[in-house]
Amino acid sequence: MRLKLPANISPHVGEKLLNPVLNSGDLSRARQLFDKIPEPNLHSWANLISAYTKQNLPNEAVKLYFLFRKQNIQLPDRILLLSAAKACAAYADLTKAKEIHEDAVRFGYLSDLTLGNALINMYGKCKCCDGAQSVFNELPVKDVISWTSLLSSYVNCGFLGEALQAFCKMGLNGLRPNAVTLSSILPACSVMKCLNLGRQIHGYAVKDGFGENAFVTSALVDMYASCSCLADAQLVFDNMLVRDIVSWNVIVSAYFLNGESERALSRFGKMRKQGVPINYDSWNTVIGGCVQNGENTLALELLVQMQDEGFKPNHITITSALPACSNLESLRKGKEIHAYIFRNKIFTDITTTTALVYMYAKCGELELSSQIFNIMPRKDAVAWNTIIIANAMHGRGEEALLLFRNMLISGVKPNSITFTGVLSGCSHSKLVDEGLQVFHSMRSHLIEPDADHYSSLVDILSRAGCLDEAYGYIQRMPMKPTAGAWGALLGGCRVYKNVDLARIAAKHLFEIEPDNPGNYVLLSNIFVEGKLWNEASMYRKIMEQKQISKPPGCSWIQVKNKVHTFIAGDKSNEQSEKISKFLMDISNKVRLAGYLPNTDFVLQDLDQEEKEEVLCSHSEKLAVAFGLLNLKGESSIRVFKNLRICGDCHNFIKFAAKVVGIQIIVRDSLRFHHFKEGLCSCRDFW
Repeated sequence: MRLKLPANISPHVGEKLLNPVLNSGDLSRARQLFDKIPEPNLHSWANLISAYTKQNLPNEAVKLYFLFRKQNIQLPDRILLLSAAKACAAYADLTKAKEIHEDAVRFGYLSDLTLGNALINMYGKCKCCDGAQSVFNELPVKDVISWTSLLSSYVNCGFLGEALQAFCKMGLNGLRPNAVTLSSILPACSVMKCLNLGRQIHGYAVKDGFGENAFVTSALVDMYASCSCLADAQLVFDNMLVRDIVSWNVIVSAYFLNGESERALSRFGKMRKQGVPINYDSWNTVIGGCVQNGENTLALELLVQMQDEGFKPNHITITSALPACSNLESLRKGKEIHAYIFRNKIFTDITTTTALVYMYAKCGELELSSQIFNIMPRKDAVAWNTIIIANAMHGRGEEALLLFRNMLISGVKPNSITFTGVLSGCSHSKLVDEGLQVFHSMRSHLIEPDADHYSSLVDILSRAGCLDEAYGYIQRMPMKPTAGAWGALLGGCRVYKNVDLARIAAKHLFEIEPDNPGNYVLLSNIFVEGKLWNEASMYRKIMEQKQISKPPGCSWIQVKNKVHTFIAGDKSNEQSEKISKFLMDISNKVRLAGYLPNTDFVLQDLDQEEKEEVLCSHSEKLAVAFGLLNLKGESSIRVFKNLRICGDCHNFIKFAAKVVGIQIIVRDSLRFHHFKEGLCSCRDFW
């Protein structure tokens, strides 16, 4: 039974009562008690601030320190400043960090080694290397902790070269690194692939007795894995006397990092058999690793299993799982995750909401994607890039340009990816002047155009029919033209029937990508459309001689929870007879609406009727027919294809959408097509 607290308590009695309550972990009760002390002493302030920090409430701890400063009754001592610095390190608020640093200078504690080390660490956690270096420089004496805190700050800020330099200088100053130093510097070796230095650190760790330290060995496993030395990583792991959950996570991540998903999952299974308690990090590691290695379906299955075992996915889990929905174009599963985010209020995380924006765009729901972006309270460069690219892939170049301008107005700096997205949007919408203006503005934003930007510009000009100008830009590129640039020019040559330039572009493509079947097929099609049958036949024969084959066209559609896949002429679907009958029926209706089959897209030597029959069996038509047969009250269907949609299928689906009266969304290898009322969002330009 709790004793009722009196209205006021003397500082002496209050401190005696406060410590036991703090030790019990009852922070709410401790704060009530603290607030009844008229003038708490410095020790009480420091203890309560530390308690907030330990209970993962650093924001409240920092507020408490500044409440103390506002009252201005007493001056802080080194212990109180130390508690405040540790709280601010956990809270990572740079503005508050600078104020705490100023207090340390004002009250003459900057020469104190322990406080100085805490301030260096605080600045490092706030990603302010200048602040960390400033405190470090002012310390009259520096110990191992000082150097370790400094190099950790550099690692945390991504200045890995500076971190390695600090590590070397530490040795030159006669200080031997400890286990924390080694586990702090090894991640820099991992990222920079400094295998030789990593091996030297490994040797030092063994020699000085740190070879069995869990943090050091886990960092060594990660370093070897990052340097693609899986055998060494496994050897270090096998020799560990104690393997905690962190160690297991590191070795599982190591195999995922090197594309060995089966072995990673095997280690995960072994870990569970050995009774290692699974936490959120093992689950997040495995789900994220599966997605990175293309095991998207498995990642979503593990997400369900995680919940079945009593773990509620956090924002890291969700951010890892959403790309699986994007990669599978699984709108249904993406909506389920969105509902989970909404129920559990995870919208505060910018990375999660950005992943949600991309998922909806990739699954064909651009309007929902835009709605989520618009309600985001804070938008960084990644979020802006995502929505710009989303609009570009849906053929909304004007919207992509408007978003780009709004991004600049908001004060967010564009990067290289931003311009790639904007230029892509201009390309898909015939915005030639705008695209040129954006391209030539890059240097004013201190960004030098790279090969991808030049390729995008060539694509803009080629799609608009400015083939000579596009060729001129290729010739003036400051770097060697890539397959992307020549491929864009070749694509423009197909649309505008420029055989001479097509030969030039194809010659370069055959040198860069000698085994890419798409280049041979595209050039052959250009010759077919130009009635140059001999040259078309010659390149088809070259493909046969080199045993280069075009990947089969494949389309898929999700109905309820099942994905149905179709290839040309496919009759394996259980509804194949219904599909054939439906296509025959709707073919008559679309003809009446104005559709005429374009048999130029059939390259076989067949009569007209047979050619029309071949066109009718293209994979995207089969998938669309299946979707229309299984509508069940829905206002739209979504079909996905691995290759570029053929011109005849594009025309057919456009008329089918008008006849049936629903929206048909097709995503091919280039972009999204929104067919509605006899029109396509690409304006027949793709």
